[in-house]
Amino acid sequence: MRFCLLVMAKSPVPGQVKTRLCPPLTPEEAADVAAASLLDTLSAALATPGAVPVVALAGSVRRDDVRDALAECVVIPQRGWTFADRLVHAHADVARFGLPVLQIGMDTPQVTPSLLESCAEFEEAALGFALDGGWWALGLRDPLRAEVLRDVPMSRADTGVRTLTALLGMKVRTLPILSDVDTMVDARAVAAQVPGGRFAATLTEIAAVRR
Repeated sequence: MRFCLLVMAKSPVPGQVKTRLCPPLTPEEAADVAAASLLDTLSAALATPGAVPVVALAGSVRRDDVRDALAECVVIPQRGWTFADRLVHAHADVARFGLPVLQIGMDTPQVTPSLLESCAEFEEAALGFALDGGWWALGLRDPLRAEVLRDVPMSRADTGVRTLTALLGMKVRTLPILSDVDTMVDARAVAAQVPGGRFAATLTEIAAVRR
């Protein structure tokens, strides 16, 4: 089965990403962590059977490694003032592919190709809750139905529940619960799950430099 794997991403620019990791990290270190998270996410997306990886990107890319990874994907600009608006527009932009959409972010570098392939199996919709009360994945058979997200408050402890309510009337498959990387506690826990990835390696390098 072919599907659009839509990744909402922000260019890893110091001072603009992963600010909740500062302190103890510096803005530059936090940007390195964000870049590693994005690169691991894109690696998983590109290796997912049946997936057409599309990255909805905010900001200009300054790192060669990120630029090289994005070159293997379809890249579209994020549009809209609020995050909810950008989600709605991104889903509408990929509707032209005529494929069901599984949308994720760049904050779950522990995803694997097998997990993403499995999560893409749903009838009308799918929702993966995050441990912080938000959600990490949204599946829609018709991406234009993402319009329901426009009135959902984002980045709150009840965002997941509110999103599920917004999907009322659709048959929603509940996906596995994952942890987003928002704090250093989150980062260390996720790194322990995928010790062989860029994300874990970056945290290890940062810790080594600080000794």
